[in-house]
Amino acid sequence: MAGKRIAIYDVDSAIPNLALMKISAYHKQQGDSVEMYSPLFKPEYDKVYASKVFSFSDGSLLDPDTMEIGGTGYDLKAGLPSEIEAMQPDYSIYGYPHNIGFTMRGCRLKCSFCVVPEKEGKPKSAWTIPEIWQQRDSDFIVLLDNDFFGNPQWDARIQEISDTGVRVNFSQGLNIRNLKPEQARAIASIRFSNINNTKKQIHFAWDDPRHEKLIMRGFDIAVAAGLKPWQMAFYVLIGYHSTHEQDLHRVSLLQELGCDPYVMPYNKSDPYQAAFTRWVNHKAIFNSVAWSDYGAGVKRRNINPNQIEMIELL
Repeated sequence: MAGKRIAIYDVDSAIPNLALMKISAYHKQQGDSVEMYSPLFKPEYDKVYASKVFSFSDGSLLDPDTMEIGGTGYDLKAGLPSEIEAMQPDYSIYGYPHNIGFTMRGCRLKCSFCVVPEKEGKPKSAWTIPEIWQQRDSDFIVLLDNDFFGNPQWDARIQEISDTGVRVNFSQGLNIRNLKPEQARAIASIRFSNINNTKKQIHFAWDDPRHEKLIMRGFDIAVAAGLKPWQMAFYVLIGYHSTHEQDLHRVSLLQELGCDPYVMPYNKSDPYQAAFTRWVNHKAIFNSVAWSDYGAGVKRRNINPNQIEMIELL
């Protein structure tokens, strides 16, 4: 009996979608054929799986009547069946040569802009480094952990990274506000890289301007452990709990420290947030043109500094 024709529809993933790769592996194990979704062949598919990661992305082609749809940007409660979650991903569907996975799920923090605590709950260990490292022709692993050091077994995972000699990217960034000296030394002891595996760089985050003292404390701890400022990049959230002046202060301070700020706009349709993001993230412009010149024509919007409250669980 011929297998089913299965399609996977990746709406918006910036990197290969781990859930869809596991679905592909499961169906191939059942003898089905799996391909990337094409609207042209929609009537011919026996089943279509779709994933939408971001709420702001275009989901106009999603059809809940004919597709099984999941992803944080569509349904926080949707999850993979246990038999599919346990599968090793099928990287061939994307032609991806490296490795992707979670060593933990959940998060210690309760940042109101983030859905992870609601979706995944408290931190818990997931996969080990050897379990994630399936494509041994590559020594590069992209970790999707939202809170690596919130993993109760983070020290064992660091030891596995060290023992195997793999290079890792902490794609979601590390929590520098709670960084302990032993954790900073652990980072400095391993091979780490940016997500493109082109530069030795580690990502942290500075989401709230009120956390400046904690950020600076973490920065000092990281430098004391042996990390260089030029190896430290920071995701900087704007447009959610900050004024324009606070946004400029944060990226300017990080630049003065020798770090690499990378702006994450909360509302991409806001002209100010879009322009400020382009200015900071285009490094040739950021390093040569002042914001007062670049952003002179951007219409300003009033931002309520009490818009949100972030609660940190220390």
